[in-house]
Amino acid sequence: MRVVLQRVERARVTVDGRTTGEIGAGLLLLVGFGPDDGEAESVWMADKVVGLRIFNDAEGRMNRPLDKVDGELLVVSQFTLHGDVRKGRRPSFVGAAPPDRAERLYGRFVELLRARAPGGVDSVQTGEFGAMMKVELVNDGPVTLILERGEGE
Repeated sequence: MRVVLQRVERARVTVDGRTTGEIGAGLLLLVGFGPDDGEAESVWMADKVVGLRIFNDAEGRMNRPLDKVDGELLVVSQFTLHGDVRKGRRPSFVGAAPPDRAERLYGRFVELLRARAPGGVDSVQTGEFGAMMKVELVNDGPVTLILERGEGE
């Protein structure tokens, strides 16, 4: 499981001009699943995301987690995180979970985040699985982290 996490001042995702998710200050998560990912990876990642101390404290140091800043989450599925470009010029996506499995994992990951998010269900917004999406964001910092959790880790 791979997540590109960006601390944002605000973010929004649209599909065909329709907003499917929009947040203020918080975290934008671009999420990709591998073929062997499952519940354990999703639980670990949800706990990690919500508990990360990447918001500034009074001294300007990254020392505060999501719940201390009333932050929100925007979760966007992105199978291309598992793209392999080591050979040739066209990415291979054989390292990504099949769409039906990835959709189930994505839905479960969103459920886990909603159960853990400090603002509850309403503080977690999403894109639309499998759709062509436009993602807009104002990166805060910028702070961008790559989180990864695979089978057996």
